[in-house]
Amino acid sequence: MALTGLQIQKLLPGTNCKECGSNTCLAFAMKLAGKKADIKECPYAADEAKQVLGLANEPPVKTIAFGPDKKIAAGGELVLYRHDKTFVNRTVIAVNVNDTDTPEKIEATLHAIKEYVLERVGESLTVEMVAVTQLGADHKAFASLAEKARHITGRPLILRSSSLEAIREASQRIAGSNSIICTPAAESVENLLPLAVELGHTLAVSAPDLDTLAGKASTLREAGVSSFLLHFETHSNSEQLQTNSIARRSAIKDNFKPLGFPFLHFIDTGNPMDDTTAAVTEITKYGSICVLPGFDPAQLSPLLTLRLNIFTDPQKPIQVEPKVYAVGEPAPDSAVFVTTNFSLTFFIVSGEIENSGISAWLVVPECEGMSVLTAWAAGKFSAGSIAKFIKETNLEEKITSRRIVIPGYVAQISGELEDSLPGWKVLVGPEEAADLEGFIKSYVAV
Repeated sequence: MALTGLQIQKLLPGTNCKECGSNTCLAFAMKLAGKKADIKECPYAADEAKQVLGLANEPPVKTIAFGPDKKIAAGGELVLYRHDKTFVNRTVIAVNVNDTDTPEKIEATLHAIKEYVLERVGESLTVEMVAVTQLGADHKAFASLAEKARHITGRPLILRSSSLEAIREASQRIAGSNSIICTPAAESVENLLPLAVELGHTLAVSAPDLDTLAGKASTLREAGVSSFLLHFETHSNSEQLQTNSIARRSAIKDNFKPLGFPFLHFIDTGNPMDDTTAAVTEITKYGSICVLPGFDPAQLSPLLTLRLNIFTDPQKPIQVEPKVYAVGEPAPDSAVFVTTNFSLTFFIVSGEIENSGISAWLVVPECEGMSVLTAWAAGKFSAGSIAKFIKETNLEEKITSRRIVIPGYVAQISGELEDSLPGWKVLVGPEEAADLEGFIKSYVAV
């Protein structure tokens, strides 16, 4: 059970020294209760207090990192619904290859995974992991495929096989990659756990039902094992949704530690549309690592975009750095445009300017990540703030152009902006960014 701020305060030294960055120990305790601080920030906390508070402040779902650099993380969740706080670690997307696939298909898939990048609102979205599944009987072929997948893609792997011998050999081939071992064999935990620890891999614990899986997880925890994955052997999307929901609610609401670990799920319904539906369910309902049956960019693009939306902090707008951006290769006499620093608005506007075939300067003042109308209504995107930003960036000293295009939605500030920027001509652009190209060709690029 999470401790309250007053309960935490009783464990602190009570010196009000301010060395932690808070004015009082109570203020620091409230930060700890809200998981906005770490007990390590208190230089005078007793070891006992650090131990108690460290355990109390652990997220209900364990965070586990993968890859040699441990930059890929799963778990760490604090809430059931993103609007309560935010979701922490995005569902990891992996693509599967089978050892029975043709060499040509394997080669093409691995290179496609390595090269795939989807640019979205300033972020580069990729396939983070590769699953290697053994369907054939040749253990060495499976191990060789794992080694090849690791070498070509550079991604951590998910090794899946019902053969302990095959898993052992493949695990050794990719030692140090901080990958995942998954086998449904009943004796997998006892036999593979020492190997996983030795080679730096994470074990996925499998079971035919949730009760059995919870029992296995409890046994591991009692044995001192603190990091593993839960692999639910479900047989339908509805069963997977129900299992994910029960397990996550048990971990967060009931503080049931055996189910407080990231989930691993393999998708292969045999139907691309059903595969996509299952992946959407995983992304929106608590999936930690979702393995797609194959590489399909038409499937990946919407899934990665959905994931970006779901795991964006709803209380913090996505925004770009306020500054003057060069679109293309603008000259001193190139046109000047202005918009807000809301990421989606920025990338749409800059893209439309670029698509028009001209180079230009794009002025992006601080608007706290709000869209044009929202920022204007909040007083963050006004004639005064735009003029002030232009002067603070010394834009007038860098360019000779004195024409600036404002969004059509704020046409009412055009006169005031001309008064605030003597010598400038304000052009009112279209309300919709999609109409920018035609506007530019008619009014700007002349």
